[in-house]
This record gives sequence, structure tokens and C-alpha cells, in this order.
Amino acid sequence: MAMIVRAFPLRGTVEEVQSFAALLSGERKSEAAAFYRKYGITHDSWHLQDTPAGPWVIGVTIGDDPIAERGAELATSTTEFDSWFKSQVKRITGIDQDVQPLGPPTTQLFAWVDDQRPADGRPR
Repeated sequence: MAMIVRAFPLRGTVEEVQSFAALLSGERKSEAAAFYRKYGITHDSWHLQDTPAGPWVIGVTIGDDPIAERGAELATSTTEFDSWFKSQVKRITGIDQDVQPLGPPTTQLFAWVDDQRPADGRPR
């Protein structure tokens, strides 16, 4: 499994990204599920962060490795849903997923993992 964390500047309004998210979890939920499964995504969450430079959307995606290859597939996809999804991201954030399918590149600076926690995740 691989995890990607990305930050997208919000060029549209907060309401626009909320409406986009509502479509993905409502009216277009089954299409969104098929989209994510097609690219090996098992988790995708978006988080709104207000900054002095304006609002940003932080995306956390977990999926199959190698996720970069899956991003390349998304960049070249022309299916109706994929094209719609990419156009919404571009309209709201200015990020062209045909060019940067995984969004702006990030570099992990720190990670901490509790190596004393049992595999089932319950405290000892």
C-alpha cells in the first residue's frame, strides 16, 4: 500500500468544493466508487485548511503500489467520469490532472509510527 498526501490551492469557493464532494458521496457515489477502485484507491479523504494565503484542500489517498503508475493511467484517461472528475479538480483548484495526475508533488518530512501497538490497533 502507498499513501499520497497533496495540497491543492482552492481557486474556487469553499462551497464549490463542498458541492463537488457532495456529488461524489451522493448522486455520483457509485461512479466515484468505480473510479477509485479502477485506480486501486482504498481510501481518499479531503480536508479543508484555512491559511493566510487562502483556503487549501489537503488530500490523503491510500492505494495500491505503485501509485505513480495509476496516476499516469488517470492522466491519459478520457472516460466520461474521469474527464468530469479532472475538469472539476482543475476548475476548483487550477491543478490539471492531465499534467499532474497526483496533484502537486509533496515530500514527506516526518512520520511517526507506534511500533509498540499491536497489529490489531488496540492499546495494550
